[in-house]
Amino acid sequence: VLELTAGRHFVVFKIVNTGGEAGFFWRTHSVSPRLDGDLALGLLPERALSDELRLRMQRAWQVAFSPGYRARVERLAALERDLTDAQSRVARTMVMQELATPRETFVLKRGAYDHPDRERKVARGVPKALGALPADAPADRRGLAQWMIAPENPLVARVAVNRLWETIFGTGLVRTSEDFGLQGEWPSHPELLDWLAVEFRESGWDTRAMLRRLVTSRTYQQSSRVRSELFERDPENSWLAFFPRRRLGAEAIRDGALFVSGLLTERFGGPSVKPYQPDGLWEEVAMPASNTRVYARGAAEELWRRSLYTYWKRAAPPPSMLALDAPTRESCTVRRPITNTPLQALVLWNDVQFVEAARAFAERSLEGAGDDRTRLAAMFRRATGRSPDASELDRLAATLDEFRARYRSAPADAAKLLAAGMAPRRPELDDAELAAWTMIGSALLSLDATLCRG
Repeated sequence: VLELTAGRHFVVFKIVNTGGEAGFFWRTHSVSPRLDGDLALGLLPERALSDELRLRMQRAWQVAFSPGYRARVERLAALERDLTDAQSRVARTMVMQELATPRETFVLKRGAYDHPDRERKVARGVPKALGALPADAPADRRGLAQWMIAPENPLVARVAVNRLWETIFGTGLVRTSEDFGLQGEWPSHPELLDWLAVEFRESGWDTRAMLRRLVTSRTYQQSSRVRSELFERDPENSWLAFFPRRRLGAEAIRDGALFVSGLLTERFGGPSVKPYQPDGLWEEVAMPASNTRVYARGAAEELWRRSLYTYWKRAAPPPSMLALDAPTRESCTVRRPITNTPLQALVLWNDVQFVEAARAFAERSLEGAGDDRTRLAAMFRRATGRSPDASELDRLAATLDEFRARYRSAPADAAKLLAAGMAPRRPELDDAELAAWTMIGSALLSLDATLCRG
């Protein structure tokens, strides 16, 4: 240790070689005279340094003078940034968690939430009329789940199979599927409901097996043709003497049109998308500072993804879906009503999504060889699932000729019709010819045989 004064100093070395070849290397190394950050802790007297301060000073010295340690610190920081970035892209959801000590609950005086009766404490349980929790079940959500699927509790299985029946037949064995209690309707076939519930429970709650049982039944496979003598006795078809015809849901209608046309993007997963929608709807209901004030329509395959992935704003749901009886999603809906309004026809004939699908449907049909009647029969079968009879085929052929004449005399109208949508079109096809076939495709996509199940 040298006691040096302020100023420049010189160090002189004398090198003595005592045997063999040798060498000598030297370099100057300048160190900043400043002690930045935690390095300044080294100026404190020893008695002022706690264990935490010594650790901070040690880490600061390692970062400043140890390249290996500094590289590892930088690598760790980069990995933590990558982890944070990855976590920010993962969707998060709230999950309920039990309190360590359950909150005390009391009977409310006249049902007022701010007037608990402190002398009438209540505990977790199920209504006595519905039995009790299993003996070994905890008094929490897990215990409630065990009670729900216990053999002694038939309620869950009955509700589940009733909703599966409603999915297949349009109406449940208990028509009021949203109200399965005493205020709801009595089952049309009580014994059948009981039997299906037991089968469902004993199969291990196998939903696929239950659906297979329903769709392979003779009840499902019978004709939907209404017989007058049965309709007079049972106008609501509660006895299921014929298959109940029912229009498909809004999502199924849109997805079906995209599938038939060949536009449907059959890719699973991914973020929500924004297909076609009239301009200005969101601006009408959004607050000025809302982050969903402006509807930014998607591009390319986003326009033709399944309706499951459609971005849904509750204050302004997709209007074409609402017209076809989709719920607003502002509240839970168990059963969808089915209506018939002129607005639904306007959507199927004029909405950009369906006009574009009709054009793609026409282009797909014109790809193969064959005459008009062969192509018309193929289109009819692709849309409805059955071949047309002679009368239907004659009417389609006559309609096609009318549209050909219509658009050959008005080429501007044909160009306007074919301009709908963003899907690329085949440029070699004549506008008037493609427009005529597009109108045939629109008509087939709007048929009851296409839109209804039965």
